[in-house]
Amino acid sequence: MKLITTIVRPDRVPEVKAALFRAGITGITLSRVSGHGGEHEQFEQYRGTALVMEFHEKVKIDMVCSEPFVEPCVQAILSAARTGEVGDGKIFIQPIERVIRIRTGEVDNAALTAVNADAVQRAAINAAGMGGAA
Repeated sequence: MKLITTIVRPDRVPEVKAALFRAGITGITLSRVSGHGGEHEQFEQYRGTALVMEFHEKVKIDMVCSEPFVEPCVQAILSAARTGEVGDGKIFIQPIERVIRIRTGEVDNAALTAVNADAVQRAAINAAGMGGAA
C-alpha cells in the first residue's frame, strides 16, 4: 500500500478528481494549502503599498492505494493536472505500514475502498443525469 499525496493548482481539481475516479480511486482527502515552489513572486497592491505574496494557493490531495492502483493513480494525476507551466505541482509516494477502517476494524487492503473503475464510471454518469436507457 502507498500513500499518494499530490499538490495541484486549485483550478485543476475537478479534472484531477474525475481522472482519479475513472482510474478507480474513490477514497480521497482534499486540503487547501499554501506553498512556494518555482513560481515567480506575485505582487499585490494594498492601500497603495506593494506587497509580495510569498505563497501560492494550492490543493493537496491524499489517497491510499493498494499496489495495483499506484501507477494508474499517478498517470491520472499527471494527465489531468499538467498545464506545462511552472507551478503544476508535485506527486509524493510513500509506503504505508498499516490501515485500519475504524467502523469495521478491517485492516490493510480490506480497509481501502474497494470499487472498480466501471462502477465508478456508472455512478458518475448516473449522478450527472446521463444514464438514460440504452
